[in-house]
Amino acid sequence: MINILAIGDVVGNAAAEFLRKKLPAFCKLKGVDLVICNGENTNNNNGIAPKDAAILFDSGVDVITTGNHVFKRREVYDYLDEEKYIIRPANYPDDVPGKGACIFDTGKARVLVCNLLGTVYMDTIDCPFKAADALLERYAGKYDAAVFDFHAEATSEKKAMAFYLDGRASVLFGTHTHVQTADECVMPQGLGYITDVGMTGAESSVLGIRSEAALEKFLRKMPIKYEPATQNMRICGAMFSVDEKTGKASSAERVIFE
Repeated sequence: MINILAIGDVVGNAAAEFLRKKLPAFCKLKGVDLVICNGENTNNNNGIAPKDAAILFDSGVDVITTGNHVFKRREVYDYLDEEKYIIRPANYPDDVPGKGACIFDTGKARVLVCNLLGTVYMDTIDCPFKAADALLERYAGKYDAAVFDFHAEATSEKKAMAFYLDGRASVLFGTHTHVQTADECVMPQGLGYITDVGMTGAESSVLGIRSEAALEKFLRKMPIKYEPATQNMRICGAMFSVDEKTGKASSAERVIFE
């Protein structure tokens, strides 16, 4: 059995430093074999730069996933091509920087980690369902378990993807909304699932951003620079146990630690 920890969107450098302090002890306590973390908001100015990714890797993160903000920092473009364990949504055009999946060997199992971007209420992009099919076909026979980070806005699209991948993948966890959902489960054919794992950032905030800035935007509708909040940090995610022989999940559990 392998234990996989999926960590929600890291919002700002302070949150990344908090993760670096807290993650190693949690992983040791829970016997975590693989840590997957969405890092697309780790930079204080949004996006992720190589130096931000370095903090996450140094904290014990094994694979960094991203989303619609992945290309905000130009300095990350070459890094996305060079670094094996940072991925971007697979349904972006093939000629953009980076790749949509990687295989991480835990020592117990080869885990295919895939990244997809939703299309409902988001930018127009290739179909994530067809992209999922293409990834599973491309890597067939090369992995023991398959994990998907579906970075999407609509809960309906995420849930539909769960039914689509049940029996063909091991884990599907959602990111992007920064709000942890209470629907963790193991689907009928063995897919571990949660609609959204939440975020890593300040609990006293609006999705990790200073509440004053968010209120200014909502009330006055004027351009404003969002800044990550830094108080009352916590880490949200989900733990999944997967049988490396069958590729099926046996448990799914929400986690929050401070």
